[in-house]
Amino acid sequence: MKNRLIMVVPKDNLFGDDYFQGFRLANEVDYENRIKASFSYMERILAEEDEKHKQPIGYAIILNPRTKKIFVYQKSKQDKQYPEKRLQGNFSIGVGGHIEQYDDKTDPIRSSLIREISEEIEFVPGKSKLLGYINDDSNAVGRVHIGMLYLIETSSEIVFPKDAEIAASQMKTLEEFEAMCNDPQIKVENWSIIALEPLKKYMSELP
Repeated sequence: MKNRLIMVVPKDNLFGDDYFQGFRLANEVDYENRIKASFSYMERILAEEDEKHKQPIGYAIILNPRTKKIFVYQKSKQDKQYPEKRLQGNFSIGVGGHIEQYDDKTDPIRSSLIREISEEIEFVPGKSKLLGYINDDSNAVGRVHIGMLYLIETSSEIVFPKDAEIAASQMKTLEEFEAMCNDPQIKVENWSIIALEPLKKYMSELP
């Protein structure tokens, strides 16, 4: 992990006067182009402790619009499978990860997302949309990351995990996932909880 070079962007360049906490729609502020205009690469071990920078993360929800079900998974609790201890065992609806220096330079953000998804899960991808951005400075993980929330539709009724980072997974209804978020016995990562409301809005507009 320590020698991996990942994309970072200075917080001041990213936010300017448009700082937010929680979720912001893609059509409100173009953070994507701000990232593309001022990113650099940093060793991940340093970036995880550098709160002057944000690490952009593609965070994709996989939705079957016919069954109205989304891909929900649990991260491994084992160091070997999932080394980020702060998120081990958490349930999530976001698939994605860091943008690496070797990702396609023409569009490294989307290239990274495609790579991460292909490494982690197997399904039939359909149309995709950038819903917006997630920023959560309430904890140490969130303070050094910014999420780019995508919605990817699929015709697949089952999404198959390919990576040992995923300990368990299932396609669930929005109601089932919301119940998980409200259950104090279940640990759902903050970004997935923040993504719940924009996901509800998207799904409410489905035919």
